[in-house]
Amino acid sequence: MISVPLLALGPSALGIVSAQTPLVQQRFDYSEIPYQVDSIASGRGPQTGYNQCNSTTEGPTSLCQTAVINNASDWCLWGPPEPNSLIGDTEGEAVAYCSKAGHGTRLFPEGTIQGVQFIRTPDYVQVTGYIDQTKINIAADDFGGEMDSAGADQRGNPLGGLVYSTAFGNSSARNENYSQVVYWHNFMGANAFCFKACDTSRPNASRYCEHIYDRIGCKFNAPSSNQIGEFSSCLGESQDFPGVYTGANGVVSTYSQPPESLGAISTVPYTPRTPASSSCTTFASSDLFSALATTSTTTTTSTSISGSATNALSSSSTAGTPSGQSGGAPETFAVSSAALGLIVGLLAQSLFRIF
Repeated sequence: MISVPLLALGPSALGIVSAQTPLVQQRFDYSEIPYQVDSIASGRGPQTGYNQCNSTTEGPTSLCQTAVINNASDWCLWGPPEPNSLIGDTEGEAVAYCSKAGHGTRLFPEGTIQGVQFIRTPDYVQVTGYIDQTKINIAADDFGGEMDSAGADQRGNPLGGLVYSTAFGNSSARNENYSQVVYWHNFMGANAFCFKACDTSRPNASRYCEHIYDRIGCKFNAPSSNQIGEFSSCLGESQDFPGVYTGANGVVSTYSQPPESLGAISTVPYTPRTPASSSCTTFASSDLFSALATTSTTTTTSTSISGSATNALSSSSTAGTPSGQSGGAPETFAVSSAALGLIVGLLAQSLFRIF
């Protein structure tokens, strides 16, 4: 991906902004986010949700398409709006599910997150971990895919999706220190997830948040040392650029992902380096997500993940009436096949570890 110059676009009088310009070139102050970033009724447009999210949009039917990634207890993932969906079919209309109320989004139902590591590096912040993906509307047997700020048409997946963070400390105090994350990627599937937000002020943001390796998942795009059942926050060194690796002979090479027309990827010629981490703080799940139990509006059956490797998916949605900026409560969807799906994910991961 090539870095592009800043192009400031303010909302129109109607609060709607044209997305003729690639999403990564559009800049919105946190206090001036438009109602919709992409309102063009052509190609995949317009976007199905909205970007102005607050207490009036928060809840299980929110269609908020503005996510945040701030710290170990305050972050979001993208997921389908409707139950039992496939990421590949719904990436353009994904909505934000978050760990904390106050962002105008849906919330993770209680028991969704089975383990998480938040890590801060010199170039990016990321969350990686394990999830019961059926609780955020991803089908139990979906091995998933990637959502990012590019997309084949440069309109983003989800279409018009925005990400903000307080982690980089380069925004004005009047905007609660939120800065727009221009380059990011989020892989979901097989009951695992990774969401990386790259610091735009750093020179290689687009390379750390690459979007061309959508078929090889978290293991190669966001390598980490996360564990099922562990909840932690760490400092860390930056990974190698996705797709770039050093062979045993010391030669640096770049992997070229084959097109889907050639079939499934059965092997990748390298094992990604897991970046070193330090200064880790470990939490109980209740320390990070205690508010979810009290803000959830429905009761679900929790499915535990056990084993050495897993991932998550699920679906749910309806429209809300947006205005302003804030958080959300989750709609939940329990399926009788959830446990089976998690077992299938475990077995598949042990045989063919893409994520």
